[in-house]
Amino acid sequence: MAVAEATPAVQSATAAATPLAAPPAAPPAHRDANVLRWLAAYTASLIGDSVYFVALGWSAQRAAGPTEVGLVMAAGALPRAVLMLGGGVLADRLDPRRVILGSDALRCLLILSVAAGIALSTPALWLLVTVALVFGAVDALFVPAVGALPPRITGPDQLTRVTGMRSLSMRVGQIAGPPLGGLAMGLGGPAAAFGVAGLLFALSLPLLLTVRVRPLDTPAAEGAPRPGSARADLLDGLRYLRRHRLIGPLVAVGAVGELGLTGTLNVGMVLLNAERGWGPSGYGWIVACFGAGATAGAALLTVVGRLPRAGLTMAGTLLAASTGAAAMALVPSLWTAAVLAAAVGLCAGVSGGLDSSLIQTATDPAYLGRVTSVVMLTMLGLAPLSYPLVGAAIGAWGAAPVFLACGALSSLSAVVALTSDAVRRAELPGR
Repeated sequence: MAVAEATPAVQSATAAATPLAAPPAAPPAHRDANVLRWLAAYTASLIGDSVYFVALGWSAQRAAGPTEVGLVMAAGALPRAVLMLGGGVLADRLDPRRVILGSDALRCLLILSVAAGIALSTPALWLLVTVALVFGAVDALFVPAVGALPPRITGPDQLTRVTGMRSLSMRVGQIAGPPLGGLAMGLGGPAAAFGVAGLLFALSLPLLLTVRVRPLDTPAAEGAPRPGSARADLLDGLRYLRRHRLIGPLVAVGAVGELGLTGTLNVGMVLLNAERGWGPSGYGWIVACFGAGATAGAALLTVVGRLPRAGLTMAGTLLAASTGAAAMALVPSLWTAAVLAAAVGLCAGVSGGLDSSLIQTATDPAYLGRVTSVVMLTMLGLAPLSYPLVGAAIGAWGAAPVFLACGALSSLSAVVALTSDAVRRAELPGR
């Protein structure tokens, strides 16, 4: 006896009566193989960056005097600053993974070519300046694309973890790169050091090729970018940032905080150490403790994944970091300064990570490359302007009043955060 086919009504009723299986939850970012492959590629690239800067600096020192060394080391900053906003437009127009792949491939070819050229002749000053300029230009494409990629490889609730993982990766690059570059210089000279940097960029390429990137999951809102000129896209991105109730204040908070803290911690700490007579080892302890604190902050965000009342927590930890940085010029002993540096690093790591995570989660992914380019421009272009000012001010008035002034400026960023209702109420997405 033939069995009659179920009618559409019966099929519909049966489907309604049968509960649908929920899709399996994605693993946390620090256990997601796709995210970890991206992180490994990013870490290899960052270590390559550090080795490259060691090779560039020592090669310049062998080829010329101190003034020329400074010129070579600063040469890459100009194209990076000028082209950064354009790099953000490109990251939003194209698949950011392809931009990162192209950037690392270009850096690999550039640095390996330099290594081959230096192996055959003495490094010339013009060659090193050219390399620095080209490297800086490629960096202007790489940095915004790195900021635009996370929403395409993980969910919104995992972006804080990814921010923490990126910070940990940066610390690994800062710790592992210089010794590796120094070892390569000692064993094989500049050619070997440039060669190691190029191979690290090459290592990132196959890892990036295995990373799965999903299309943007964003509604076609009225404000979404439409096809047009690069200039129109750039202006559209700047308008989006300016009009957004949360992102605009967050970018301002980060910019003012960097302006107050960066000069104090990078230039002021050297001069404070000399003023107190703590010596090179004392400076090393302070920097190491700050780095350990910042690493602990990044690890906290990686493991926890979400902190409640993120906007207020960001403002509070930023205020604590600013106050601690100002107080470092007032403490009497090296060990007190080192412990305070660890606390400042921890608070700055948490605050910076939360600021970045809130920007990542609040930004429409279609605009993330352009928003990232503005954020990085304030860090790489604006904050270093404080270096000569901090140095000259400490030379004129001593470390204590300058540290207090810079701490007050950085504390102003926390005030900016607290006066914004959107920042005070900001929360990170969670499961």
